[in-house]
Amino acid sequence: MKPFQLLCCFLGLSYAVFSQSPAQWRGPERSGIYNENNLLKEWPAVGPAMIWSAEGIGKGNSSAAADGKAVYVTGMKDSTDILTAISLDGKILWQTPFGPSFSGSFPDTRTTPTVDGDLVYVISGGGTVACVNKTDGKIKWSVKGLEKFSGKFGQWGVCESPLVAGNKVIYTPAGQKTTMVALDKNTGETIWQSASLNDTGSYVSPRLIKYGNKDIIVTIINKYLMGVDLDNGNILWTFDYGTYMPEQGLKIWPGAPKTNAITPLFDNGCLYITGGYNHVGVMFRISDDGSRITKVWTDTVLDCHHGGVVLLDGYIYGSNWINNGLGNWCCLDWKTGKLMWQEKWFTKGPIISADGMLYCQEEKTGNVGLVKPDPQKFTLISSFKAPLGKGPYWAHPSISNGILYIRHGDVLMAYDIRKK
Repeated sequence: MKPFQLLCCFLGLSYAVFSQSPAQWRGPERSGIYNENNLLKEWPAVGPAMIWSAEGIGKGNSSAAADGKAVYVTGMKDSTDILTAISLDGKILWQTPFGPSFSGSFPDTRTTPTVDGDLVYVISGGGTVACVNKTDGKIKWSVKGLEKFSGKFGQWGVCESPLVAGNKVIYTPAGQKTTMVALDKNTGETIWQSASLNDTGSYVSPRLIKYGNKDIIVTIINKYLMGVDLDNGNILWTFDYGTYMPEQGLKIWPGAPKTNAITPLFDNGCLYITGGYNHVGVMFRISDDGSRITKVWTDTVLDCHHGGVVLLDGYIYGSNWINNGLGNWCCLDWKTGKLMWQEKWFTKGPIISADGMLYCQEEKTGNVGLVKPDPQKFTLISSFKAPLGKGPYWAHPSISNGILYIRHGDVLMAYDIRKK
């Protein structure tokens, strides 16, 4: 146990409260791994206890972000994206409209809030970046980012969850004017704008990695995987992922290059990306000085649609795309890309991890599975079905202080998964 964890135990505090800062998309490092402990390794036959549910949060496929004091989630009402704060016992504290929703197909809100200190950051489907005071829900600043930076979005609008790094909020408008921008997190003023790659935005939320004595923002837009220097916005390297076809005869869905949705994985200088629709997954190694990347291996099995992937103990876990309604669960060797197994369990969906276990949710009927990480086989320990809400189960689950949050449409459900 680390010294800080020992101090928390001595003071009777929960380490998880501190380890989740900032509360954001797919955990503290955006890796899908939540720094939790003392969680159930098996659930009752009926599933863990639902301790509350909150309705009226607006239609959406975004995740909940909890900071140990409240839970924050976005949703769409009419044509406006709203941010809702919910108490830890399930009561709605306040709701704040923060920007226009996407007006095309699949408009339901997708940005997961980022909670940093006393502020919450969000991006609307129409490209408004906003900073909200988490105490009373009042907007501190707001920037019409798509308009200001002449952004160019993809077929399904803006889906990015804001990245807060130091004093910066990162937003990726794409287009001819710039590709990525950094806003001052306290004022919304522009700190830097990257050069333009003259490309369209996709649906990836960026992550920050530290390597080669650099802080590097990694994301994927319509065509390009890119690494950007956090200090100044310089684009360090790119890779044309949209048109990359390593095998002759590989049939890729025509829209695949425009539908990247998976935040990359990173470990010890290696970077893994994947996309759905029969696209290819690629592993890269970043040079020691962080200035370039080199391909290591490719894979054509784990073409993850939009449910995310997780790296645990040297293996990648996630689900692949067979068609828009079907997919299998898969495991790859991190070092080689070797397929360890591929197995059907309902269909594809989101995946996260906490306390050494996998949490898989199939997107069609809402079954949630507790899965033991095992490179030899798909090992389902327990499962239950989330009962409330409407539509597909596309929202990624999240975990904070032993509570599993399942979002389904206009409803957020909270389950106690702590050991007693």
